[in-house]
Amino acid sequence: MLKVNNLSKSLGDFSMRNVSFEVSQGDYFVLLGASGVGKTILLETLSGILFPDSGTITLNGVDITNYKMQHRKLALVYQDQALFPHLSVRDNISYGLKYRGFSKRDIGNKVDLLCNQIAISHLQTRKPSTLSGGEAQRVALARALAIEPTCLLLDEPISSLDTGSRIDMRALLRTLNRKGITIIHVTHDYEEALSLANRIGIMEHGSIVQVDTPHNIFKHPKTEFIAHFVGIKNFFKGDVVKFYTKPDLSIDFSTGSLAFHVLTDTTAKSGNIIIRSEDIIVSTHPPSSSARNTYKGTIIDLCSVRLGVELSIDIGEEVVAHITNESVVSLDLSIGKEVYLQIKASAIRFLPA
Repeated sequence: MLKVNNLSKSLGDFSMRNVSFEVSQGDYFVLLGASGVGKTILLETLSGILFPDSGTITLNGVDITNYKMQHRKLALVYQDQALFPHLSVRDNISYGLKYRGFSKRDIGNKVDLLCNQIAISHLQTRKPSTLSGGEAQRVALARALAIEPTCLLLDEPISSLDTGSRIDMRALLRTLNRKGITIIHVTHDYEEALSLANRIGIMEHGSIVQVDTPHNIFKHPKTEFIAHFVGIKNFFKGDVVKFYTKPDLSIDFSTGSLAFHVLTDTTAKSGNIIIRSEDIIVSTHPPSSSARNTYKGTIIDLCSVRLGVELSIDIGEEVVAHITNESVVSLDLSIGKEVYLQIKASAIRFLPA
């Protein structure tokens, strides 16, 4: 549906370079990246607020690269909503319809439908200054949806909301997407991306460095930046010291102080390995299996996190394991206690240097 090809834009010292991706009808596509990487500039270029220096934007087979924003059928919603302060909620929602020449009857029916759909019927006579953050964001969404855009562009729509409003807004956005609305959503929050997206594009320094499903990005990040950005704590540089062809394609990888056996078909002689904290098995007794990636270490820190506890363990290198609260209690874990770790060779991801 939407195809972006080699899009570039320079603004002062910043450059967005050769951005390419595709969004299909019904996708919830999240652009994920740290502040200042160009996510908002990309959205503004898609919407027609900015025009690219080079590259093309195609919507349903039509090149809209140089179309004015009112002719693109793309609606942009900012983090700060940008509602008209002197207009009521109802007049804010109907503004775009009036500009496009709809009849009063059609405008009234459309606004009534949207207010019911977004659950803001009780707010119609209110002014924006009297609304909560969550209410204002719902009004901004309704105003954008009023023109029936082919694609909805959202710029950090949840980040400024309180916890309760954030949960409600996520639920609303999922509902809108399930009803067939295509969404491109910018955020710096990986958990937000996971809760909403069916596809994610990672931005770094003005470029998109990986586009994939949330699962694949988390399990198979392509770069060190992506691994750190999505919260992978175990990232080690080193060299391949041995290649195997039987019984499986695999390598022995050394960090200098630790050795790992890794399933991979790489031919690279150096690189990095990634180990998800959830893939590390912790026990208080030597494992009975003959797994090659078995280590003895000492707990140096415990930290409560969402859905469990993170253990920092010294095994010659500091590694972080994520386990349940129940496991901490049943294993009687504490700082200074010796533990054993096991890591499957198939759970270790190798990235060539």
